[in-house]
Amino acid sequence: MTKLDTHLFDIGHLDTLAAGNSPLHRLDPRAKLITTLVFIGTVLSYGKYDIAALMPFALYPLVLTAWGGLPGRYLIRKIILVSPFAIFVGIFNPLLDQTVINHLGPLPVTGGMVSFVSIMVRFALTVSAALVLISLTGFHTVCMGLEKLGVPRPFVVQLLFLYRYIFVLMEEGGRMVRARALRSFNGKGRGLRIFGSMIGHLLLRTLDRAQRIHLAMRCRGFNGHIRIIRPMAFRTREAVFVLGWSALFITLRLTPVPQFLGQLITELFS
Repeated sequence: MTKLDTHLFDIGHLDTLAAGNSPLHRLDPRAKLITTLVFIGTVLSYGKYDIAALMPFALYPLVLTAWGGLPGRYLIRKIILVSPFAIFVGIFNPLLDQTVINHLGPLPVTGGMVSFVSIMVRFALTVSAALVLISLTGFHTVCMGLEKLGVPRPFVVQLLFLYRYIFVLMEEGGRMVRARALRSFNGKGRGLRIFGSMIGHLLLRTLDRAQRIHLAMRCRGFNGHIRIIRPMAFRTREAVFVLGWSALFITLRLTPVPQFLGQLITELFS
């Protein structure tokens, strides 16, 4: 099995996890989607120097991961896999902002260092929340929830097709890699020229494959509507889920919980 095939299976594993039957899996996708959006909005509302205040928000993805029976190591690997993007965004902060705002023993702590760590913490929180949402709901069901919440249908369908196109792209890429490996001997067929030609052929092959898939979908009755097996119903438990978590997020945002805990621990051990 090639690396592309492995990554293809790895991406599709999120949809496999979404087929679970825990109470969180059975929740209406709109409840989980709204709660995740409130979580992400609250996390992103913090300033660039806030780190300690963000730590209590790790409770949300941790509780949902444990309650939904999701594999924590798998989700951590996914976060680490995309972390270079966040690192690239904030890697120059220590060079651009060298104002000393604190000291860690004899070592000065600059604003750029703090803002870089803050970016990484917010990245880990938001990406983990998004991965938990997809693992508990499924990407197609998330798209269905977006449509029910009033997002324009053309945007939702394009988003769903973009997600499915990733699988087509990687599957065709895997075929081309295997074909090149079977026809390459003594290092031949591995140069930059061959690689550029393969990229062009990959685009043409995936476009042609995507058109055939779309025609097959139309022949089977697809008319732009996303259909799911589980019925969608926003009931009392969904309202409690949304209101409970949202109230907690707002409370954490308005209340300096880490400061209170630090004072309490200091008083207990003083």
